[in-house]
Amino acid sequence: MSDNVPTKDQLTIEDARSVLIQPYITEKTFNMIEKENKLIFIVGERSTKQLIREAMSVLYDADVMDINTSRTVRGKKAAVKFKDPNGARDLATTLGLV
Repeated sequence: MSDNVPTKDQLTIEDARSVLIQPYITEKTFNMIEKENKLIFIVGERSTKQLIREAMSVLYDADVMDINTSRTVRGKKAAVKFKDPNGARDLATTLGLV
C-alpha cells in the first residue's frame, strides 16, 4: 500500500491483503470465534478501522459489525465482530482455521 490511503473505490485485492495480513489463532481467539462471533487478524501498522472493514468486504465479502484494534509485541491486531451470527465460524472454516 502506498503512502496515499486508498479510498473505497481504489481498494484492490492487493491493497486489502496488505491491510489484513493473516488470521491470528490461539486457544483464546478460538473461544472468541465460538462465544463472541469475533475473528482476530494481524493487520498492517497503518491500517485504520475503515480500511479493515473495506478489506474484509473485498477479500471475504463479510459484513462487519464492529472492529477493535490493539498494538502488541506481535504487531497490530484487529478483533472483527460479524453481523451474521455465524460469520466468524463460517469464515474460520473457509480459511481452514477450524
